[in-house]
Amino acid sequence: MKIKEGFVLRTICGQNVVSGEGTSQVNFSKLVSLNETAAYLFKAVQGREFTAETLANLLLDEYEVDRETALKDAESLCAQWKEIGIAE
Repeated sequence: MKIKEGFVLRTICGQNVVSGEGTSQVNFSKLVSLNETAAYLFKAVQGREFTAETLANLLLDEYEVDRETALKDAESLCAQWKEIGIAE
């Protein structure tokens, strides 16, 4: 999977927000708020292919979490990103 082209992460009023910009995202009218962990993962994989396993490994490298929890959370995040349309 990959973050769709045209999505950028910005910090607005202290909040991590993903928005679409450019003509490729003209129909995307949402702002997606990400917590600190999701923003870390977004930055780490933007512009490259990734899987839930990739995200889980990033979580394991950065946080004190067990592999099972990291993978479960990564799979959930991948599903959410696909559902809202920022990843494919």
